[in-house]
Amino acid sequence: MKKYLIVAPIACVILFYFLFMSYTTFTEAGIMRNEFTGETQLQDHGGWHITAPWVLVARIDTRPTRVCITSASHAYNCKLAQFNTAAWQDFIATEGFRYYWWANRISINFGYSEEYRGFRDLLRGYAFSAKQYPFITIANQYQPQ
Repeated sequence: MKKYLIVAPIACVILFYFLFMSYTTFTEAGIMRNEFTGETQLQDHGGWHITAPWVLVARIDTRPTRVCITSASHAYNCKLAQFNTAAWQDFIATEGFRYYWWANRISINFGYSEEYRGFRDLLRGYAFSAKQYPFITIANQYQPQ
């Protein structure tokens, strides 16, 4: 009987955490999607957030990130790109909503130091795209002389 007095509250706290809590750091933005209504919102401030169990939260790193195209050439192959939270709705309209961290999690690429997974892979694709997207800011662009 005493075991249940200890285990039951711990199980309730763990269940509450997984069902109702989400956390974003001050360098992340959280895109929330209500699975019943399809409504999306932005959590643009970090911290703990209490949401309904049917509200999913995808975290996106907003820090400038160095993204590179893996190549053996001596040409310029890197950019400094950053997610622009002001255009998050354009991002959802273009990419859709999902857990971006999970994207390509089971891809294996031996021989390269860059990983082709998660949001960094999406950021790389949009940073090197011929079309410019409002949700990606290129902080350091190569200018040929």
